[in-house]
Amino acid sequence: MANAASGMAVNDECKLKFLELKAKRTHRFVIFKIEEKLKQIIVEKVGEPTLNYDDFTASLPADECRYAVYDFDFVTEENCQKSKIFFIAWSPDTSRVRSKMLYASSKDRFKRELDGIQVELQATDPTEMGLDVIRGRAN
Repeated sequence: MANAASGMAVNDECKLKFLELKAKRTHRFVIFKIEEKLKQIIVEKVGEPTLNYDDFTASLPADECRYAVYDFDFVTEENCQKSKIFFIAWSPDTSRVRSKMLYASSKDRFKRELDGIQVELQATDPTEMGLDVIRGRAN
């Protein structure tokens, strides 16, 4: 089903990989990309559970927009092991204006397709999604 605002459909693999991350914890992160020619959002990269946050941020292109989900594990002040699923809208200042507009207009509908997101972040440069920011938003 296409997104009325931007005309972007969501590839079924996006939902499948997200469910695997959420329910089975078989992925640490999933990076999604809008494929303009196909007019749909597709899975670009899947990160193994052994990868860390630095591996994730290194997988995001420096000058192109992406959507991503990241399964963040942390320990609370009560010493409980927890995890939260972050949705990150990566829209670097250096990306094309058309690309930023496409990603912005498709974001809300795409996010609704991924049931179980707990925290949303919008980042235009790496400092806005640093590990300290993630830790702060997780608690």
